[in-house]
Amino acid sequence: MTNEKWGELRQRLLKTVGQNNYTTWIEPLEFSQLESGIAVFHVPTNFMGNYVSQNFADLILYELNQAGHPVQRVAFKVAANSPLRPDNRPDNRSASPTKPTVSSAKTNASVAEALQAAPLDARFTFDSFVVGKPNELAHAAARRVSEGGPVTFNPLVLYGGVGLGKTHLMHAIAWELRARKPELNVLYLSAEQFMYRFVQALRERKMMDFKILFRSVDVLMVDDVQFIAGKDSTQEEFFHTFNALVDQNKQIIISADRAPGEIKDLEDRVKSRLQCGLVVDLHPTDYELRLGILQTKVQMHRKTYPDLEITDGVLEFLAQRISTNVRVLEGALTRLFAFASLVGREIDMDLTQDCLADVLRASERKITVEEIQRKVSDYYNIRLSDIIGPKRLRTYARPRQVAMYLCKQLTSRSLPEIGRRFGGRDHTTIMYGVRRIEELKTTDGQIAEDVEMLRRTLEA
Repeated sequence: MTNEKWGELRQRLLKTVGQNNYTTWIEPLEFSQLESGIAVFHVPTNFMGNYVSQNFADLILYELNQAGHPVQRVAFKVAANSPLRPDNRPDNRSASPTKPTVSSAKTNASVAEALQAAPLDARFTFDSFVVGKPNELAHAAARRVSEGGPVTFNPLVLYGGVGLGKTHLMHAIAWELRARKPELNVLYLSAEQFMYRFVQALRERKMMDFKILFRSVDVLMVDDVQFIAGKDSTQEEFFHTFNALVDQNKQIIISADRAPGEIKDLEDRVKSRLQCGLVVDLHPTDYELRLGILQTKVQMHRKTYPDLEITDGVLEFLAQRISTNVRVLEGALTRLFAFASLVGREIDMDLTQDCLADVLRASERKITVEEIQRKVSDYYNIRLSDIIGPKRLRTYARPRQVAMYLCKQLTSRSLPEIGRRFGGRDHTTIMYGVRRIEELKTTDGQIAEDVEMLRRTLEA
C-alpha cells in the first residue's frame, strides 16, 4: 500500500470518526509498511499508539480490507527519528553524530514552560509548617513523597477545610522535590488551570500537544481538584491523564476541600481513582496547634518589628477566639503588629480588642445546641426526638454522643446546660459522651470523618 492510497483511506475514516477524532488520532498516523499481513504505522508517542490501537484499530483494519489490502492486523510504533521518546527522554539508541538528541533537562524546562505551571510561594516550605496532632499524618505523608524515592502510594490526596495547610504542604513538596531531584519535571497547578489549558487546547485544536505535555511530567500536583466536579469533558481528560501517569509509575499529588467520595458531581470513576492511594485529612486546628502557629509567626514578625513588645495572654486569647481558619488567624496577627507599629504601642489586650474588633466579632461562636441536634439527626437519618430521648440503642446512642461532643466544641454552653437540652441528662453523662467521641476519633476513621463533616457543615 502506498502513502497515496493511505491518504485516500484516511478520507473514508474521516467520515466515520468525525473531524475532532480524525484530527487528533488519525491524521498524525504515518503509514510505514505492509508485510506478512501486518500494516505498520508510525505514531508520535506510545500513548497515542496505545489509544489508537484500543479505539480505532478494528476500524482501520476493516477499511484496509475493504480497499483490497490483505491485512490481518495493524501495529503502531514510535518512529525512530521522533525527537522525544514517550517517557520524555532522549532515545539514545537512535542517536547519531548528525542527529543529536534533546537533553532531558532542556526538555523538562521546555515542558514546564509550555504548561505555564503555577508559581510557588517561597513562604510555604516544610520549615515554616507548624506540625501538631491535627496535621501530623498529612505532614508525614507529604515528607515521604517529597523525598522523591520509589512511588509507594499513588495518588497522595490531602483534603481539609479552608486555611488548614493543604496548599502550604503542596508547595512544600514541590520545593523539596526541586531541591532533592532537580532532574525531575515537577508540575504544580490548580484544577482551574488544568481546565483552562484543556479548553484552550480544544479551541486551538492542539489536544495532542496537551496530552503529550501532561503525560511527560514526573510529578503532577493538582490543587483544589473539587473545581472540576460537574465539568464532564475536563473530568474525562483528567481521568485519562491520571491513568497514563499511574501506568508510568509517575507520582500524583492532589488536594481537595473534602474527601474524594464526598465531592458532589465528581464522576465515580474519578472518585475511585483518587481513593486508590493514600487519602489524608487535615483536621481543624486545636488550641495547641493554633498557639504554636502564632508563636512561630511572632518570631517571623520580630524580624520586621524588632522593638515591638507583646504582653502575656494575647497569643493565648487569639488562639482561643479565632479557631476555624489559620489564614484569618495569621492575618489577624499581621494586622496587630502593623497597627501597633503605626501607633507606637505595645501589643496588649486592649490594643488587640480594638484593632481586631471585626475579626473577633466574626469569629464568635453563634451555633446553637438545637441546630447541632437537627444537623446530627439529619446526617444519621434518625428523628430529632431520638437524639434527645432516652433510647440507648447504639443506633441512637452514638449520634447522640456525637451531638454532645459538637455542642461542647462549637458552643459556649456549659455541660449542665447541654445536658438540660438533651432531655435533662446529668452533666457527667455529657462529659462521658464527649470523652467517648474523643477516644473514637483516634481509632475509628468513620467516626472521625462523621464529626469532621458535621463540623464543616455547621461552620459553613
